Amino acid sequence: MHGDAASALLVLAAALGFDWWLGEYPPLLHPVVWIGKAIAAAMRLAPPQGRWQQLLFGALLALGICTLSAGITFLILRWAAEWPIVEIIVGAFFLKASFALRELKRAADRVVRPLQGGDLAQAREALRSLCSRDPSCLDETALLAAVIESLAENLCDSFIAPLCYWTVFGIAGASGYRAVNTLDAMIGYRGPFEFLGKVPARLDDGANWLPARLTAGLLLLAGCLTGGNVVAAWRILRRDAAKTPSPNGGRPMAVLAGLLGVELEKKDVYVLGDPQYPLTPQKVRQAWLLVSIAAMVMVVLCILATLVFAATRGG
Repeated sequence: MHGDAASALLVLAAALGFDWWLGEYPPLLHPVVWIGKAIAAAMRLAPPQGRWQQLLFGALLALGICTLSAGITFLILRWAAEWPIVEIIVGAFFLKASFALRELKRAADRVVRPLQGGDLAQAREALRSLCSRDPSCLDETALLAAVIESLAENLCDSFIAPLCYWTVFGIAGASGYRAVNTLDAMIGYRGPFEFLGKVPARLDDGANWLPARLTAGLLLLAGCLTGGNVVAAWRILRRDAAKTPSPNGGRPMAVLAGLLGVELEKKDVYVLGDPQYPLTPQKVRQAWLLVSIAAMVMVVLCILATLVFAATRGG
């Protein structure tokens, strides 16, 4: 095995270990929190009105934050390259910061457990850490639907996509992707700064175009490996994937709805899947099994791609 490939795989293994054993970093140490603070600071300079002024500011902000995130990561890794062990630890630190699989499971559990205990208010409050949807009027069925939708969509945003960019562009690429995703989450919305968020939102759509489709494929494979109804999931994917406002998020959500045989509804926005079975905490557990299998397959694909790239360069 080539040295570069061995180092890359050690970084991946360590990052996965950090995620499993440590979960999310404390806010003070989390690079994504640093990105968020930089965005918030820059937003103080944002023009309060003017379509073209906001559009230009948003474009410059997106370019600056993404370049800063990827550039700082690259420079720190270059400094650490003098000491191989330090380079692996630092690389794993930044790579793990770009994804969050264990925290996704924890966030889902924080909603499901109160529901099982009959505490609807606590479940509603816990949903706020999983998605941006207003949970104040959601009943148990709507809360469970939101959890399953979030598992599907965040599998892409918080795991598959960062590893895609790591595989092709290295750790700096994963950091740059996380900056794009954070920009979209913070300012890519409608309201007084709608035009300011246009460029970040479109960048996020573009960055997730391929990972979202890969995520849908990996979920279909996970369904096949667990004996799920892949034919139904494929049918739901083709029928419902384009129903969501996002050009990407509906794809993994539609596949998961099809595999579980449930209907996922965001009131007045979309309905995915068919209500073959009721939404229950057991369906959330089945969804997590499919998500975790898809994530493991992605790790295998990353390993294989790293070895192939190394062999190609060596050849």
